[in-house]
Amino acid sequence: MSYAMAMTKVSASILSADFSRLGEEMKRLEASGSDWAHVDVMDGMFVPNITIGPSVIKAIRKCARMPFDVHLMIQRPERYINDFIKAGADYLTVHPEADGDPLGAMRKIADAGVGAGISINPETEVEVLDKYLDKADLVLVMTVHPGFGGQSFIPSGLDKVRYVRKWADEHNPKLEISVDGGINRSTGAECVRAGATVLAAGSALFGLEDMSPEIKIWQGFGPDP
Repeated sequence: MSYAMAMTKVSASILSADFSRLGEEMKRLEASGSDWAHVDVMDGMFVPNITIGPSVIKAIRKCARMPFDVHLMIQRPERYINDFIKAGADYLTVHPEADGDPLGAMRKIADAGVGAGISINPETEVEVLDKYLDKADLVLVMTVHPGFGGQSFIPSGLDKVRYVRKWADEHNPKLEISVDGGINRSTGAECVRAGATVLAAGSALFGLEDMSPEIKIWQGFGPDP
């Protein structure tokens, strides 16, 4: 199936879920029709916030069958790849800006049969991705500064999406191109028109009593003809 024919995937970010009842939130998310669950892992060093680790992912894995899209915003991610795979990650995304060996981490992820992802921050030039693209199953373009939810969308990310889309059309049409940060109905539609296939969003979805109708709208977004 070509990019133009595929339905947009929604990866709802549990960073905006109610952590006091996370198991129930996972069940609500799956029932809503979200394609994936986006899980932000932060270590307090690569980004100025600390979230969750493999033990929490292992616990919520029992509550939902949907793919877990795990975004590692951590230094030296290669140290923890096996832990996150055992916990139940279906995609693991690392950053070239992080200390350590991102390429080695991606190889480790791929060798385990898990989707390997690479992500760049808003201030990073998109050409940095060039040496990672042919090893990636997923590219995640950050359209906010990573670390905290609820920020406003940074429009310059759209050009990065277009850059990756062009490469994917020429080399790997199955590449998932995800966008995370300030995603709502308006910005999500812009991202899909630019070439994104996955929309990661937290507050715009979890803030709704019933996120199902909004998710269906987003899944219906399509690229420009």
